[in-house]
Amino acid sequence: MAAHPIRLLGDPVLRMKAHKVTKIDESIRRLVADMIDSMYAAHGVGLAAPQIGVPLRVIVIGLPDEEPFALINPEIVKKEGRRMVDEGCLSIPGYRAKVPRSVTVVARGLTLDGKLRRIKASAKRGDEKEALLAQALEHEVDHINGILYIDHLDSLDRLVKVREVE
Repeated sequence: MAAHPIRLLGDPVLRMKAHKVTKIDESIRRLVADMIDSMYAAHGVGLAAPQIGVPLRVIVIGLPDEEPFALINPEIVKKEGRRMVDEGCLSIPGYRAKVPRSVTVVARGLTLDGKLRRIKASAKRGDEKEALLAQALEHEVDHINGILYIDHLDSLDRLVKVREVE
């Protein structure tokens, strides 16, 4: 498929509440494939459709050494606990910050086959990948609701510049 440019902070699509997908068809399958290509081209572990300019409720997550997956119309149905995590975003390159995220997250959405998928991920178990999955689920669902990780900061002074943007 094709990698698309990542939309950056200031692009209005990043602040929109994305539209529900009403039919999983070939255009959605192409979108997911393009999102996965775009996520990997940008060296990310997650991507929401608005980040490539498509205001639909679609996310992809690709943890290291695991098959990427998509969730259509995902929602967080349960959260427990609170932890501070170091977080960045492909749409705000070159910066990171400590933001509050849940310890345990339960999300649900549809697979590309239209089946309901429920995912529980928790940082409680000490598994780094599972902790990253919990964080990524919250981060990407935030995106489809027009929320960026910087919105969880009490001050933008908490942003840390990590590199120059190319």
